[in-house]
Amino acid sequence: MELLTIGAFARASRLSPKALRLYDELGLLRPARVDPHTGYRRYDPAQLERARLVAWLRRLGMPLADIRAVCELGPQTAAREVRAYWARVEADTAARRDLAAFLVDHLSGKDTTMSAAHSTLRIRYAVLSDTGSVRESNDDAGYAGPRLLAVADGFGGGRHASEAAIEALKPLDAGVPGGELLSALEDAAHRARESVSALAASDPALRDVGTTLTAMVWSGSRLGLVHIGDSRAYLLRHGELFQITHDHTVVQSLIDEGRITEEEAASHPQRSLLLRAVGGDSAFEPDLALRDARAEDRYLLCSDGLTGVVPAGEIQRVLASAADPGGAVRELVALAIRAGGPDNVTCVVADVAEQAALTSA
Repeated sequence: MELLTIGAFARASRLSPKALRLYDELGLLRPARVDPHTGYRRYDPAQLERARLVAWLRRLGMPLADIRAVCELGPQTAAREVRAYWARVEADTAARRDLAAFLVDHLSGKDTTMSAAHSTLRIRYAVLSDTGSVRESNDDAGYAGPRLLAVADGFGGGRHASEAAIEALKPLDAGVPGGELLSALEDAAHRARESVSALAASDPALRDVGTTLTAMVWSGSRLGLVHIGDSRAYLLRHGELFQITHDHTVVQSLIDEGRITEEEAASHPQRSLLLRAVGGDSAFEPDLALRDARAEDRYLLCSDGLTGVVPAGEIQRVLASAADPGGAVRELVALAIRAGGPDNVTCVVADVAEQAALTSA
């Protein structure tokens, strides 16, 4: 079959000649023949399928290095890689969407008016932590106050890291203006990181110390959320349970990318391996979000000592039926213990209500 000039190939593939020259230089799409005297590039029509795939992947926003790798794979493996890439894009987009919503509200003044209009919202809370049935010590730490809720699950140095992380957040319990929630949480998370880093530097035995961290701060009707690791935050609203954090673990990334199922994740040998944490060898990239609280919402923050052994349906049942936060945390911890209690377990439960309702309760 006759070879196509670069202009004809560009029109057929919908790639510009400039792009084709770049892809040639990068080894992504080599011409079938280059004239040794004139340097003119000519392409085989059979290369159109690869060229169109490159064009589609570029429109998807995939980096050229990733496109080169995908183009060398078989169809099924390439499809999995595209799915994995898009899962990462969606996760990043979701985080940026939350930040964009916050900025829109903040810049338009909505956060000020909303907080003023709903300043009577308050929380009633309880916290409970247990060593479990197997571990000799409790590496978890939990905190619940009028404006701050937090759970941390330490590793590599006993309870030191989890306590240090929560201590860094405690000043937020004194109150934070609604428009400063995310900035204050981000600063506090960095203070937590500095505290854990100082701890690691203080003793060679603690060089691998680290912790997960999931925390909420209230201001009026708004709450800010900071999260890193595999502790979790849940919202029970109108009887429905929603997980509002995303695990930063190897197995969760494999689930997101379609490589394993939820069922396979439960027994995966790397199910406890963190991709992000405060300290240790993991990346420090906390998720930040801003949410609107409503009266009658119930929130749960917990370590994986609960979620690793208690099904979501049971967690929902307890949160929906417990009369108060104290009863909820006691029953949730008891469920984890009855399931074998292989890990430390910490639960914080908070109910959102109008001030008058809390006062009379």
